[in-house]
Amino acid sequence: MIKKLDWYIIKKFIGTFVYALLIMAVIASVIDYSEKVKDFVEHHATFKDIAGYYQNFIPHILALLFALFIFIATIYFTSKLAYKSEIIAILATGSSFNRFLRPYFIGGGFLCLLFLLANHYVIPVANKNRIAFENKFIHAQVAYSDHNVHLRLSPHLYVYVQNYDYIANSGFRFSSEKVNGILLLEKTTADRISYDSLKKEWILYNVVVRKNDGLKEDLKMLPELRVKYPFVPKDLYEDDAVKETLTTPELNRFIAREKLRGRESLNVYYIEKYRRSAQPAAGLILVIIGVIIASRKVRGGSGLHLALGIAISAIYMLLLQLSQTFSIKADLNPLIAVWIPNFIFGALAFVLYRRQIR
Repeated sequence: MIKKLDWYIIKKFIGTFVYALLIMAVIASVIDYSEKVKDFVEHHATFKDIAGYYQNFIPHILALLFALFIFIATIYFTSKLAYKSEIIAILATGSSFNRFLRPYFIGGGFLCLLFLLANHYVIPVANKNRIAFENKFIHAQVAYSDHNVHLRLSPHLYVYVQNYDYIANSGFRFSSEKVNGILLLEKTTADRISYDSLKKEWILYNVVVRKNDGLKEDLKMLPELRVKYPFVPKDLYEDDAVKETLTTPELNRFIAREKLRGRESLNVYYIEKYRRSAQPAAGLILVIIGVIIASRKVRGGSGLHLALGIAISAIYMLLLQLSQTFSIKADLNPLIAVWIPNFIFGALAFVLYRRQIR
């Protein structure tokens, strides 16, 4: 049962966490606005547009620094309890350190569960709106696709486009191939292509269609041909930011589609998928470390504890960034890469805990 002591610590803990979030949200928004105000003015963004942007920007920045916020909140609140000798009073009543730790587990677990759900379903929607705003008012419009794009649209259909001009809605040197095993059944080439967004059809110009049926070959030359291929112009440009805009079910479907199309490396998308679950777990681990570190009354008080907490948070983020880089550049398993910092800090939490309860 949750008793008065639990409610007291949980309320104070969650209150401190929310307070830290609000402060950081304001600071981050002010800094971001000062950097982008020139773009807002040049592109004639209205107050409503800007307000909507920051409504979606704040969840993005809070999700990015969730582990830091919950860790700092834990250390700050627990350090205040230690400074006022409240922890000594709690333990002097006969309560064990495990009993003192229980409300932190409940409060931290509740916050981490909320963040887990938000990471998979809520924050991607906010990121979608945020990135759409940035593409419209801040970033320059993408004019060209990647060069020499190969896509596998189905187990038997492959297409190639040398490059695509989004402004002119034209692609050049297009080819599609239908194969069965090692047999080429049909090959279609075109000097130029364009996309009809209303009919969702591709228009091919100066077309050559070659069909093979055993020893029989059929060749056709057409000035124009309309074909429905299962891809659109934006699929010709690899925008890694799209991973942040997809809910986890959508991200799973996206990964499956890109795997079918033969994309060389999908580690950046797997990292995003696994990170959404690893971050909340990291938050709970850091709560335990924070309680153990800040529960002892030391000279320097909260200031020393906060400095130590910020240093540990920086090390965690550095380890996470390093492991993700190894996954993307050196093909380290993305699941292992995302969880390496959690394993290290989990071991640290266990060592500190064992020393605390001796």
